[in-house]
Amino acid sequence: MTKKQQRFVAVSAAFALCLGILPAANAMHIMEGALPAGYCVAWGVICLPFLVAGFFSIRKTLSANRRTLTLLAMSGAFIFVISSLKIPSVSGSCSHMTGTGLGAILFGPTPVSILGLIVLIFQALLLAHGGLTTLGANTFSMAVAGPFVTFGLFWLLKKLRVNRKISVFLAAFVGDLFTYCVTAFQLAMAHNSATTFGVALKENLVIFAGTQIPLAVVEGILTVIIIIGLEAYAKPELKAIGYLKEGK
Repeated sequence: MTKKQQRFVAVSAAFALCLGILPAANAMHIMEGALPAGYCVAWGVICLPFLVAGFFSIRKTLSANRRTLTLLAMSGAFIFVISSLKIPSVSGSCSHMTGTGLGAILFGPTPVSILGLIVLIFQALLLAHGGLTTLGANTFSMAVAGPFVTFGLFWLLKKLRVNRKISVFLAAFVGDLFTYCVTAFQLAMAHNSATTFGVALKENLVIFAGTQIPLAVVEGILTVIIIIGLEAYAKPELKAIGYLKEGK
């Protein structure tokens, strides 16, 4: 990003920090009307700097090489399809794969915030999956928290020279699970009036774990399969975005 764009992201982050010191919220495909207005606003504001950074990152990537648009669109389509397959998990929420690991590994975490936001809007409007008032909360858990963990773990494993396919699997697997750890945390913060936060958190984690662990394994495997296909048939595009180095 240019210095002007970096300043814009910094200002939006400061804005989020100032306005985001509000009661915490829920996340990850929370249904319409499940959150108080303050929670909805707070999570929307917190997502703002990530969305700004994601917009600039996507624009920079496409300006450098228009051929990467196909990979970007494919990453968004993967998120839409795989996260639409939902399994009831806890009152007011659901469990499903996220699909954001692929985009985070290929493009980094910030562009995925934009892809995730678009997907969540379409799912809320077309599938009644999630909601518009809870859009900020859902975006944070699925399109911000998970992708950052996926990218960070993939980068670390790459530095440690771990086999690339193993790295992709572990990054997608852990990123998926982390999304639901965030979800459990946020649900516990918003819905603990009848008990303590600690008890509510434990209950949510246990409820999610039963369905999410096997789903995270499946997502990791699917992500590896797609990466193998891309490495076989889309090497120029992978080199253009920096996933593969020249000469490999």
